[in-house]
Amino acid sequence: MKVVIAGFGTVGQGVAEVIGMRRELFQKGFRQKVTIVGAFDSSSLVKNPRGLDPEVLVARKAGTGRVGKRPLDGGAEEFIEEYDFDTLIETTPTNIVDAEPGLTYIRTALNAGKNVVTSNKGPLALKFRELTSTAAKNKVQLRYEASVGGAMPVINLSRELLRGEQIYSLRGILNGTCNFILNRMKDEGLPFEQALREAQEMGIAERDPTYDIDGVDSACKLAILANAIFGRDVTYNDVMRTGIRSITEDAISLASEQHMVVRLIGEINDKRVEVSPRMVPVGHPLAIGGTLNIVQLITDLAGDITVAGRGAGRKETASAVLSDLLALMNEGRGKRR
Repeated sequence: MKVVIAGFGTVGQGVAEVIGMRRELFQKGFRQKVTIVGAFDSSSLVKNPRGLDPEVLVARKAGTGRVGKRPLDGGAEEFIEEYDFDTLIETTPTNIVDAEPGLTYIRTALNAGKNVVTSNKGPLALKFRELTSTAAKNKVQLRYEASVGGAMPVINLSRELLRGEQIYSLRGILNGTCNFILNRMKDEGLPFEQALREAQEMGIAERDPTYDIDGVDSACKLAILANAIFGRDVTYNDVMRTGIRSITEDAISLASEQHMVVRLIGEINDKRVEVSPRMVPVGHPLAIGGTLNIVQLITDLAGDITVAGRGAGRKETASAVLSDLLALMNEGRGKRR
């Protein structure tokens, strides 16, 4: 399988590293190679039909800030459309305003008859139905396990291993930054602003934490899950959203007196798709602390199924991309038979 990596930030670099680490798995498990034949970031491009060394790509990015030596010069669409490769691994940053540039990259690849594996929430949260229809029309695959929950395999679990289940509803914690802040407020009695600063100092929260603390990140993920698992046709803008800015020490203390904790919970059921702060009983799976993501699926046969994992990180998100690449390779093997 020949792949091109679009976007070479933290996730893109992690994907390159994991592809290098799993050469033996590809060969022994699938009798195939996964070869990086191209990569580009916001300003540069590198390509080689014979393959590129993942370690060299990562080292160049670390040393120069650019993945390639030649300028991109706005030619990404033409490159995706005309270059010979099988799968676009799209890892550009989430943009919830218009989903660009990832949306254009994904559209171009699908229309050119190329599979897409993406970690980017923006295009899926805004244009899910269009993109999945485009993939079907062109008889290629769009896979996006890495767009929700990083290493937590909730999409593939629901759509493949739980295919025979009727999934009634879903609820979960989909943002580790908010979970860390709320947990620190409870454990140390910190005010919100102090807990946020601590998260920023530790690298858990961004300098601009808006997407996290205002529930934007969680709402994006919830829209994707509503479409992917429940067959809805919703966008990020349809999700009812309340963040955690207004949570006070008094609210945390009051919850604690009732043996409860406050968590930012996303929920999908037959009445709503919503993310908001909720009180959760101490000891409940959704009372989990730290930065983990966790989702509960309520099913008819298996009952409640809970899955948890690291919701972000270089290798963690790359592991979800890897699972989608392996699924593509497995399907290709089946077709050859």
